[in-house]
Amino acid sequence: MNEAQIEITIPHLFRCPISLDLFEDPVTLSTGQTYDRSSIEKWFSAGNLTCPVTMQKLRDPSIVPNHTLRHLIDQWLQLGPQFGNSATIDYLAALKHTLESPQLENKLQALEKITVLSDEYCSFRKSCFHQLSFLPLLLELVFGTEFSNCHMKFTELALSCIIKLLPLVSMEPLNMIKDESKLTTFLLLFEKGTSSVKTSLCHLIDSTASPQTEEVCHMLGQSQKLVREIVVLVRQGCEVSKVAIKAMLALCSLQSNRDNLVRAGAIDGVIIYISGCETRQKNLAPFAMAVIKNLLVLESAKEALVNHPCGVATLVKMVFRVCNQECSESAVGILAIVCRDFGRARDEAIGAGVLTQLLFLLQSQCGPKTKTKARMLLKLLRSKWIEEPKQV
Repeated sequence: MNEAQIEITIPHLFRCPISLDLFEDPVTLSTGQTYDRSSIEKWFSAGNLTCPVTMQKLRDPSIVPNHTLRHLIDQWLQLGPQFGNSATIDYLAALKHTLESPQLENKLQALEKITVLSDEYCSFRKSCFHQLSFLPLLLELVFGTEFSNCHMKFTELALSCIIKLLPLVSMEPLNMIKDESKLTTFLLLFEKGTSSVKTSLCHLIDSTASPQTEEVCHMLGQSQKLVREIVVLVRQGCEVSKVAIKAMLALCSLQSNRDNLVRAGAIDGVIIYISGCETRQKNLAPFAMAVIKNLLVLESAKEALVNHPCGVATLVKMVFRVCNQECSESAVGILAIVCRDFGRARDEAIGAGVLTQLLFLLQSQCGPKTKTKARMLLKLLRSKWIEEPKQV
């Protein structure tokens, strides 16, 4: 049997009329039609004010959770084999058995099949991955064996599967990385792994920013070598930098990691990343700005920002962002902090044109919260300008 032969027979009433997939969060409109919440919200956000099935104009666009249907689907998922889905479970169980075998070639083939199956969205199939405990097994295969360059292809594929399964399950299995030997393997893979491996590991670090895995996040953040490697990736401005920024944000969510990040040059790396955002169509500047905001609780981070040759000027350029109000609000907030504490920062900000940027921002369609922060920063700069003679 192959993956093409295990199509799931989903009852018609359990399928969303928009996505045609199994309901995950069924909600009902005033017309009586039921849709998956994410699908109907996308329909509404596109400007549609009608029921997709009946095309009736909706005078009342409210949605109501369909708890009865959700309960029926949950029962169906739990009793999958009795509804004709035993072939899927048997096939995935066979793949899991192959992964547990000693033959590397067979394990690689099994991983390739799992990659295809996890790419195809199907709630029942993903439920099977969870019930068969694929995630703990894959984590054990990657981090529970001694590091070897010979197994890099297997490691790449296994990590890719892990990343695809993570959104479906509890983060609890990640706690196995707390084990000393597994943590050592993690750090070795980050140091010596391929770009693909480092990308996947950054995704894993990003996933540790949850209460369930707080200790793992702390342990990773205490590794000076790992943090420096992440900073290097951020500075490179490549595709891996995007996930490295998210990994850095996850680590600095814990106060215990922040000093280590500052000492590893996180502020410098993030400033370099942000300064390169102008030339990128897609970037994670809001995440980068969030990293700075988290780190600015430390005096050392403020000093690193102000002492950076382009630190203040880079933030000034982010003040008026027509397409990204989140960046504008963050930039204004960060500048307010450093301009309050450092006279040199105020002078540099004014010299870089912050007053003009703030006036543009106030005249734009930005939100009231952003405008309030902009007015407060203007007031701060004006009062400090009057109180203190300009430093030369």
